[in-house]
Amino acid sequence: MDIKPISIGLVALGCAKNTVDLQVMAGHLLKAGCVLAPQPDDADVILVNTCAFIEAAREEAVAEILRACELKKAGRCRAVVVAGCFAQRYGERLTVAFPDVDAFLGIDALDKISGVVRRALGRIKDVKVSEDFKRKIEVNVPPGMPEKLFAPPVPALRLTGAAFAYLKIAEGCAHRCSYCAIPAIRGQYRSRTLRSIVSEARQLLATGVKELNVIAQDPLLYGVDLADGTDIVTLLRALDKLRGDFWLRVLYAYPSEITDAFLEWMNTSPHAVKYIDVPVQHTDPQVLKAMARGSAVKATLAAAARLREAVPGVTLRTTVLTGFPGETKDSFAKLLMDVKRMKFDHLGAFAFSPEEGTVAFELDGRPSPAEAAKRARAVMSAQRKVWAEKAKGYVGKTFRALVVAPGVARLESQAPEVDGVVRLKGKAEIGSFADVRITKVDGFDFEATQI
Repeated sequence: MDIKPISIGLVALGCAKNTVDLQVMAGHLLKAGCVLAPQPDDADVILVNTCAFIEAAREEAVAEILRACELKKAGRCRAVVVAGCFAQRYGERLTVAFPDVDAFLGIDALDKISGVVRRALGRIKDVKVSEDFKRKIEVNVPPGMPEKLFAPPVPALRLTGAAFAYLKIAEGCAHRCSYCAIPAIRGQYRSRTLRSIVSEARQLLATGVKELNVIAQDPLLYGVDLADGTDIVTLLRALDKLRGDFWLRVLYAYPSEITDAFLEWMNTSPHAVKYIDVPVQHTDPQVLKAMARGSAVKATLAAAARLREAVPGVTLRTTVLTGFPGETKDSFAKLLMDVKRMKFDHLGAFAFSPEEGTVAFELDGRPSPAEAAKRARAVMSAQRKVWAEKAKGYVGKTFRALVVAPGVARLESQAPEVDGVVRLKGKAEIGSFADVRITKVDGFDFEATQI
C-alpha cells in the first residue's frame, strides 16, 4: 500500500532573505520525502515563515499564524509550524499566544524542519502517547544569538518563479543601528564561502534563471569575517565568469561602504545592472548620529551626486525613516528638502517603530506615531512628484526587459518586489529577455509593447 507523502503549505513573509530561508527549509522537506502543496489551504502542514523587524511585520505574522490555526481547527490541515524571525525573537512567549501552533523554529534550526514536522504529526496520530505530550508545543530556538550558515540543500530550488532568484551570500549584521533589532535576531555577520555561492549560482543559471539578486543584511561587507582576503568585488568578479546571458544585481549598499572598486565593477561587468539600493534613513546629521549612523553622515549626504557621477545612468533607490526620537520639525524639513534635491529614482518611507531591546526604544523626544506617519506620507508625496517627472523620460523609449510573469516584465531599473513593473502587451516567454517600448506611465508602473 502506497503511503501518501506529507504535503507542506508554505507561507512566506518578510524580506528576500526570509524567502531564501524558506527555500532552505523546503529543500530539507523535499529531501525527507515531503511534497510542496500548491496552496497552504490544501496542505497537511502549514509552515509560516515570519518577519519581526517592525510592528507592521509582526501584525502580519500574527494574522497569518491565526489564519493557519483556523484552517487546522476546521480540519483543513493537521499541523501548524511557525519559523523565522518572529519565532527567533520571542520563542517560548509565543506558546501562550498561539496554543494551536504545534512547533516554533528559530533561525539556527532551519535544517531541523523535517524532524519537527514529523514529530508534530506524530503527536496527532499516535493515540498511545499521553494527553500532555499531545498538547506540547515544540520550541526549537537554541539559546543565544544565531551562529549558523545554511547552504540550500537543493540549490536550484526557488520560490520566486522561473525568471529570477535571490542569492544569499551572508547572514547576520555587523552594524548596530540604534533602531534595529536585526543583529539581536540574526546574529553577527558571517559570510558563506565563495565556492558555495558560485556553485549555487551556476546551478540556478543552469535552470534558466536570468537574474541573480545578491542579498544579505549588508552585501558590501561580504568577506569581512573570512581569513582569505575575499571581498564582495572578488565574489562579483567570480560570478561574472559564469556562462550565460543574465543580470547580476546587488541589493542594499550601506552608504560609507560603496568603494571605488565596487563602482568600477559595476561599470565594467558584463552582467551588472546599474542599480544601487543605498538606504540613507535620514539626512539630518544629528538624527543620523542618534541612529548610530554618524560615521556615514558625509557619505549619506553626498551619496546621490557621487554615485550618479561615478556610474552614468545608474538607478538609485533609498529608504528613509520618519519620526525617529529627536526628529524635530526642522530636521524633518531638511530630510524632505533633501529628498526633493537628491531625486532618487525609487524611495520607500517608513514611520519609526520602537523595537524592544534596541537603544532607540529608550530614547526621548519621539514624535507621536500619528506625526511620524504623517511625515512618511509627506515624503512619499514628494517622491511621487519626483518620480512623475522622471517617468516622463521613459515614454516612447525602448528598453531591455526581463519577463517575470504572464504579461509582466521588469526593466534593469526595477528590482523585484520593491519597485514597479512593466505591464507588457505581447506574447513573451517567462524567463526571457524582450525589447519593449514604454507607452504609458501608471503610478510607479509602466505599460509597454513588445518590439
